[in-house]
Order: sequence, then structure tokens, then C-alpha cells
Amino acid sequence: MSESDIELVHGSGNVFRDFGDPLADLKQAKAVLAARIIAVLDNRGLDVHKAASLTGIAAADFSRIRTADLGHFTLDRLIEMLAALDSNARVTVKVDLSRSAPGAASRCG
Repeated sequence: MSESDIELVHGSGNVFRDFGDPLADLKQAKAVLAARIIAVLDNRGLDVHKAASLTGIAAADFSRIRTADLGHFTLDRLIEMLAALDSNARVTVKVDLSRSAPGAASRCG
């Protein structure tokens, strides 16, 4: 295989979208929040049991986040968990309707 046989494709910045996932933006948002939660745990040297005792949130929830098992979580739950760990955390959401499927705005509202 030579370099001329390789096609370089630039991603969108959202791997879920790049693979055509219909819930790409939601999954990306969850992944970003989970990564921030993991960063806070790591920076503070907290294992899941210490995090649970500090926040009152089940250790199993922190374990799920560490293993990227995010299907059990809503965005608001992940935001609550981040806020419980870091009261100075900021979450900004930008909605780009140009990327939404036709009719998506009416389904959301």
C-alpha cells in the first residue's frame, strides 16, 4: 500500500455524525460531559466510591461514566453530576438547526 492508496477524510468533529448516527448531537454532548466528569474525578484523585460519598450519587453511576456506558443517562443528569463534583463548572449548549433533520425543530418544541 502506498500513500496514494490512502484517502484522508477530515471528520466533522463529531464521530457519531461522521458515522451517520441519528442521535449524533445528543451522544456527542453526553460524551463531552462524561469526559469532563472523568477529568474532575482524575484531577481530584477521586475513585468512584469517594465521588459517591462526596456527592450522594451512586458509585455505579460514576463507574458507568468511566466505562462510557452513557445510555442510562440524560443530559440533565450528567450536568447534575458534574455540578455536584465541581460547583464552578460551566456548560454551554449551542443549537445549530441547520444540522437538524427536517422537522426536528417541531419535534423538539
